[in-house]
Amino acid sequence: MDFDFPDDIDEGLEQMLSGEPPHDRWMRLALDEARAAAAEDEVPVGAVVVAAGRIIASAHNQREQLADPTAHAEMIALTQAAAQLGSWRLEGCTLYVTLEPCPMCAGAILQARVPTVVWGAADPKAGAVVSLYRLFEDARLNHRVEHVGGVLAEQCGGILTEFFRGKRA
Repeated sequence: MDFDFPDDIDEGLEQMLSGEPPHDRWMRLALDEARAAAAEDEVPVGAVVVAAGRIIASAHNQREQLADPTAHAEMIALTQAAAQLGSWRLEGCTLYVTLEPCPMCAGAILQARVPTVVWGAADPKAGAVVSLYRLFEDARLNHRVEHVGGVLAEQCGGILTEFFRGKRA
């Protein structure tokens, strides 16, 4: 008897067989977005939104290019994902971002009802997931977000370190 498995199950099996940790593939794609930001002289942060085993949105920081203080990678990716799904509720989605979300982005993630966020490097100066605040776990809010931090943290942090080292030189 043949079974028709959804693509995301096939993908999960493929990852298990390859020995690749489950979140690494998507984080590498977020890192590609971060590299695109660096190439545009933007702070290199990238994000992708995954639903049903497929990327439905991808973005990188564009604050300088758009002259918009809200143009963080996560904010742009959330807007794209909502447009793709035709709903502001991003239930069933996972957001991958190379840097721990700031308070603005964490608030938007909560408002969008994103159930899971996977992030790379911690942000000791502005992180709102574990570093400065723990917004995703705040019992006073009406939504909680599962989160996994430190995925490809060395690469995610390294691209930021290189970028700012170049700025200081």
